[in-house]
Amino acid sequence: MSTEFTKEKTDWPSAQNTSQAGSMRGFLSLFLKRIGLRSQTLREVLEAGLKEQPKADTDFSIEEREMLRRLLRFGALRVEDIVVPRADIIAIEESEPLSELLRTFGESGVSRIPLYNETLDDPRGMIHIKDLFLWLMREATSQGEATSQGEEGPPDAKPSQSGAQHLDFGCRDLSRPITVARICRPVLYVPPSMPATNLLIRMQSTRIHMALVVDEYGGTDGLVTIEDLVEQIVGDIEDEHDETEAAYITVEPKLGLVASARTPVGELEQRLGLKLLKPEEEEDIETLGGLMFALLGRVPSRGELVRHPSGLELEVLEADARRLKKVKILQPKPRDEKSVAVSGSDQA
Repeated sequence: MSTEFTKEKTDWPSAQNTSQAGSMRGFLSLFLKRIGLRSQTLREVLEAGLKEQPKADTDFSIEEREMLRRLLRFGALRVEDIVVPRADIIAIEESEPLSELLRTFGESGVSRIPLYNETLDDPRGMIHIKDLFLWLMREATSQGEATSQGEEGPPDAKPSQSGAQHLDFGCRDLSRPITVARICRPVLYVPPSMPATNLLIRMQSTRIHMALVVDEYGGTDGLVTIEDLVEQIVGDIEDEHDETEAAYITVEPKLGLVASARTPVGELEQRLGLKLLKPEEEEDIETLGGLMFALLGRVPSRGELVRHPSGLELEVLEADARRLKKVKILQPKPRDEKSVAVSGSDQA
C-alpha cells in the first residue's frame, strides 16, 4: 500500500501575468530613479559593482564574484526557470516489480525517483534509494535468521560470538509490486510561478528535497530537486556517478554539423559566428529547441526545415510529439562565395 497525497487546486497567477507585472514594476522603478525620486537599492549597488572591471586589490576573487552574480540572479528566478521538463522526468509506476525499480536506479544514477499511478498526473510520492536499500537489508536479514534457526546443529552449539547476521538476498521475491515495500515518501507540489528562493526555504523547513511542478489543472509540468536550486548559485555539482555529457554540437561524416536541441543559443552563436537572437529575445530563449519553437510557434516535426532570418537552415532529425532532440544545421553561404558564383554565371 502506497502513501497517497492530495494536491490542492489553487488559482495560481499565470506566468505571463507575473512577467508583465514584473516588467511594469521594473519600468516604474527605473523611471523614478532617473528623475531622482528613488535612491539605488543594495541589490542595484551590488549588481553595478560586480559589472565593473575587477581591480588588482579587489576583495573578491573571480570565483567569489561569479557566485555573487549567481546569487543575485537566483533571487529573481522562479520555479519555471529551473524546472526539469516533464518529458525528461525519470519516474516509475507503482505497480511495477521491485526488480524494475532496482534497474531504474542502477541505470539512471539518481537517488530519488517519483512514483505514480498510471500517469505522471497522478503522483504518489517518491522513493529514496536509501529507503530501498534499508528495506532490502531488513528482508535479507529476516530471511537469513529464519534459515539459520531452521538448520540443525550440535545440541551444545553456542551462538556466534561475533554477532554476525546472515544475509540472504537470493530468496527475496523481487517480482512483487513496489507498493509492498511501503517506502514511499511525500513530495512537494508547487506552481511554476513560485519564487525559487521560497521553494528552497520550503525544502529546508520540510526536509523534502523533491518538488513536482503542477499547473492550475493539477497536471504535472516538471520536477525540481534541491540540487537544481543549489546549482543555480554554486554552478554544476557533479558527483562520482555523474557521466561527462556529450558535446552539444558535433560533426558527423554523413550529416555534417549536428546539434542537440538543448544546445545553448550562445554556444551555437559562438560556433557559427552568427547572431541568432534579438536583444529582447535573449531572456526568453535559451536553447536551440526554444529558438526553433519561437520561429514556428509550435514544436517542429521530424524532417521539417526551419529557416532563420540570418539564412541559417535547421532540419529536424529526431523529435517526438513533445520535444525536439536532434537538429542538422545548414549554414548560410558566405557572401563572397555567392558573388563569385554570380559573376561566373555572367561570364558564361
